[in-house]
Amino acid sequence: MGDIFSRIEHSRTADEVVEQIESLILEGVLRVGDRLPGERELSRQFDVSRPILRDALKALEARGLIAARHGGGTYVADVIGQIFAPSVMELIASHPKAVADYLEYRRDIEGIAAEYAARRATEDDRALLAEIMTRMALAHQSGDAGAESAIDVEFHSAVGECAHNIILLHTLRSCYRLLSDGILRNRAMIYHLPGVRERIFEQHRAIHEAIAARQPALARSAAVEHIDFVRSAMAEAERTGDWQRVSRLRLKQRSSG
Repeated sequence: MGDIFSRIEHSRTADEVVEQIESLILEGVLRVGDRLPGERELSRQFDVSRPILRDALKALEARGLIAARHGGGTYVADVIGQIFAPSVMELIASHPKAVADYLEYRRDIEGIAAEYAARRATEDDRALLAEIMTRMALAHQSGDAGAESAIDVEFHSAVGECAHNIILLHTLRSCYRLLSDGILRNRAMIYHLPGVRERIFEQHRAIHEAIAARQPALARSAAVEHIDFVRSAMAEAERTGDWQRVSRLRLKQRSSG
């Protein structure tokens, strides 16, 4: 982690340190699981005494924003997981209507995120998206569906960051948490349908190119088209899976007759 913390210029109190770390978490610079520098390095970057720093870290830990792990180190706490309680996540996973509603919600929110990203992405943002697309292309070419799926989530999360809207950022992260935790397990089924991986990769590239070219309307339509395709592919995968289940039962019944 580079020097993302700024020197406290004025009062040099614990409150000033707390406020800066809170802002970095809120703005998505510090993410869940990121490890903070050691106490000596942090006090150097903030230019505050170590007792002041300790008071600030205690306050942040009391608020549930950071956590000390066994074996050493202080990390950004799992603040995203608290948006959906475990019981609600289990309900979403087991109800087809909830999955359909999830995709309906993402359709519009992804469109807004891509549009904002095309308007607001900085040079650093576009460099990050380009790097993610390069890794996605390598995973796609190698046929590594698992890696490609993980980078898929990373790509959409990065687009949300490039939108530079705090509420949008954390709302999207809570959505992507359902994917990374495997809650929407039937999503993985679509990668086995013919031509789906190729279509999805091209759709990601279209979103990226529109953002890089600063074309908000095109970025939004590309994102909406992508989610529409995922919705139809998931429906097709479910139908195909059900057909396979029925045909397998028929074969088993006739073989035993």
